[in-house]
Amino acid sequence: MYVKALSIAMTKMVMIMLRREAWRTASTTSYAIKRSVFSSSLLRSFYSSSNSSETGDAHFSNESLLFADSPPQPKMAIPSILQPRVVIYDGVCHLCHSGVKWVIKVDKHRKIKFCCLQSKTAEPYLRLCGVDREDVLRRFLFIEGPGLYHQASTAALKVASYLPLPYSALSALLIIPTPLRDAMYDYIAKRRYDWFGKEEDCIVLQEQEMLERFVDREEMINKN
Repeated sequence: MYVKALSIAMTKMVMIMLRREAWRTASTTSYAIKRSVFSSSLLRSFYSSSNSSETGDAHFSNESLLFADSPPQPKMAIPSILQPRVVIYDGVCHLCHSGVKWVIKVDKHRKIKFCCLQSKTAEPYLRLCGVDREDVLRRFLFIEGPGLYHQASTAALKVASYLPLPYSALSALLIIPTPLRDAMYDYIAKRRYDWFGKEEDCIVLQEQEMLERFVDREEMINKN
């Protein structure tokens, strides 16, 4: 009698436990299905927004959609603001300005760029070459490329080498010893203000059509 009653009770208990397990499994499966449907719907909405970018309605792109298990994106290298073949010159000197105008006129392939010494844009170029403003006031600077810069007569002849013929032939004067060339350069440079005059500010501001060849043009425009 007791055995039968115990057997019936155990049978009922097993049935209850099986029902609970079945309900728990069904609930878990239902949640997984709902989560999968939600995720799919969310992804469709993102891709739909991306595909409508041509209409101006998109706020996301496929590239910006990242998942938790996605590997971290590598950082892009920040490009340098410095440019090659840049002439740093005394922007208030009339003689220097005339020379810049001449180079711009004959440089048909637009290889040479310019920057006024008096602008803030010139500062990183000066640091790169290890010179200060006083050095450039005495002898203008030509940055040909990374780790390669020239001053005085050598800078002038290096600039000429990038010009079309017949002007590039002037670079043949590099065979003259540097001390001789620089002696003539220094003689004129020391007297340029007395002979040709100067302004209070960069002369290029008076001829803004030249600014497209200047790396400091935005600064010059804002200053003007």
